[in-house]
Amino acid sequence: MNNVDRITLDPLIMGGKPCIRGTRVTVGTVLGLLASGCTHEEVLQHYPYLAADDILAALSWAAWRSEEVEMPIGSQ
Repeated sequence: MNNVDRITLDPLIMGGKPCIRGTRVTVGTVLGLLASGCTHEEVLQHYPYLAADDILAALSWAAWRSEEVEMPIGSQ
C-alpha cells in the first residue's frame, strides 16, 4: 500500500475512522468527493491543506481495505 503513513486511525479523532494524517478529513470524505465527480484538483481546492499524495493515499487505503476479509470470531 502506497503512502500508508499518510493515513491515521485514532479512536479519539472522527470516531476512529481512517483520516488523512494531521487532519479530520476522513478517507471516506475524499472518496465521496471523487465518487461524486470531483477531480483531484477540486478536492484540493475544497481542502487546500491536503496534498495530491493524500488523495492517492486515500485511494490506496480504500483499495487495500476492500480486499480485506473479515471473519467472525468463533464458529458458526
